[in-house]
Amino acid sequence: MRQIPVDTSAATVMVAKAPQSKVRDRRTGEIATDAETGAKLMTVDVMFAANDEVEILSVTVPETGISGDLTMGTPAALTGLVARPWENEFNGQKRHGIAFRAVAVTSLATTGTGSKAA
Repeated sequence: MRQIPVDTSAATVMVAKAPQSKVRDRRTGEIATDAETGAKLMTVDVMFAANDEVEILSVTVPETGISGDLTMGTPAALTGLVARPWENEFNGQKRHGIAFRAVAVTSLATTGTGSKAA
C-alpha cells in the first residue's frame, strides 16, 4: 500500500477530540489492532492548520504512541504522520478517501509547575 509522508513542521496541531478506541467492526464492537505489533489502535481527531487552511483529521495511532493529556484544545505533535489513499466498494457503491496514521501523538501543553526563584 502506498504511503505518503506528511510534513508537519510548519503546521499548528491541536486536539479536536480526545483519543478513542478504533472500532474494527461496529456490529461486534471489536477493537482494531495493529497487524504487525498487535497493539490496540486509537483514533485522535486533530485540527491541522497549515498554509492558511484548517482541516480536522482523524489520525490512527497505536495506544502506546499516545502521551500526555490529550484533551480538546491541547497543542500536539504528530510523529511519523503518513497519508494512505484508500478505496472500497460496499453494496455497489464505490468509496474512496485518505486515511492518516501516526507513530505517536504527543501533548505539547506545559504543565505550569515551574518554580520561581526568590
